[in-house]
Amino acid sequence: MQEASSPLPTPATHPHEFLAELYQAAVKRALPLHNTAAYLPSPPKGRTVVLGAGKAGGAMAQAVEALWPADKPLSGLVVTRYHHTPPRPAGVPERIEVVEASHPVPDAAGLAAAERILALTQGLTADDLVLCLISGGGSALLTLPAEGLTLQDKQRINRDLLHSGAGIGEMNCVRKHLSRIKGGRLAAACAPAQVVTLTISDVPGDDPSVIASGPTVPDVTTCADAWAILQRYKIAVPAAVEAALKAGALETPKPSPAWAKEPVHLIATPQKSLDAAAELARAAGLNAYVLSDELEGESREVGKVHAALARAAAHGKGPFQKPCVILSGGETTVTIRPQAPGTPKGRGGRAGEFCLGLAVALQAQAGVWAIAADTDGIDGIEDNAGARVSPDTLARAEAACVKAPDCLDRNDAYGFFEAVGDLVVTGPTHTNVNDFRAILVL
Repeated sequence: MQEASSPLPTPATHPHEFLAELYQAAVKRALPLHNTAAYLPSPPKGRTVVLGAGKAGGAMAQAVEALWPADKPLSGLVVTRYHHTPPRPAGVPERIEVVEASHPVPDAAGLAAAERILALTQGLTADDLVLCLISGGGSALLTLPAEGLTLQDKQRINRDLLHSGAGIGEMNCVRKHLSRIKGGRLAAACAPAQVVTLTISDVPGDDPSVIASGPTVPDVTTCADAWAILQRYKIAVPAAVEAALKAGALETPKPSPAWAKEPVHLIATPQKSLDAAAELARAAGLNAYVLSDELEGESREVGKVHAALARAAAHGKGPFQKPCVILSGGETTVTIRPQAPGTPKGRGGRAGEFCLGLAVALQAQAGVWAIAADTDGIDGIEDNAGARVSPDTLARAEAACVKAPDCLDRNDAYGFFEAVGDLVVTGPTHTNVNDFRAILVL
């Protein structure tokens, strides 16, 4: 990352460095410390208890600690992903405990954290304030299985959902109905205390009820919806849970006028981050186009569509005028394809698979470079944030004896981009507004 005082890399001479700066601008716009102050409520007459979950949880807790009046009581517990707690700033005392757990598949540490968080809602009064800090990843980190489910059941169901190609809304509908804390249940447990939620959106449409499966937001989906999704993707659940879903016994809290007293504030969104990157691109003299912050679909197919747009721009056709940057966000999916016995297991996440689909479809188009990376710094479960593509990507892969179509067939984007030296590795960013994609056309 460039220092703030350093000049912006020139797109024509340092395209990859320039695209990396756009990514960093998007991430910076979503950092909790830059976005929290305007949404903090006034201290209550009683206690302030902070509860939360998500990949940005540690940074959000530290932002609240830095901004909350030193003479006002503050305590609580937040769970974040392993290795996603940022270094503590000098001079800011720790008042909110931060623990770590597994993502995207839940583990015992996440279960213990969820149990402790729910326990902290006991004994609250109308004079107290519960400040909930919610960000993407909270669904897996805040795991408290419904009656009839074990942690092992939840782990398997989570894995099956992740491999199925289901959209984030579908996955979170199931997660809400198989939980004792999601889908508005955490807020309901806090009564009669006031609940104020600060959230960072990582979902298309910025629906707070979908972010981390909406633990403090009423749920419009139903048990019937959850059961239909499980059937659609052929995901098995224990017989008792199947019966409970069919009977509506695992229903979530539904919208009502009472929820108007429980405000939810979106402090960072994908659109704001894309706008920050677009502003930087325009400052460098480029046309900047934001396609959408809500793109969904199979990563490789979304990559092909982006390739078609980039090739048209490179040839002076279509709606985009070069030199330009084409930006998009959202949450694509990767459906894991069955492999023959003995086939090496593929590695990679949706940003890498997008880049691999893009590279194949670009066909070594001159004048086109790209980056795709998850804004939390982790693409799926690997150590990279994403990958980058250049006009010579396929030629370098051929020299390295790596075939892009074979890697696509095996969902092995990580192996492909590792071989050509084009993984993007940033480490955890301490925020999460989901996919970031930028294509530079010169």
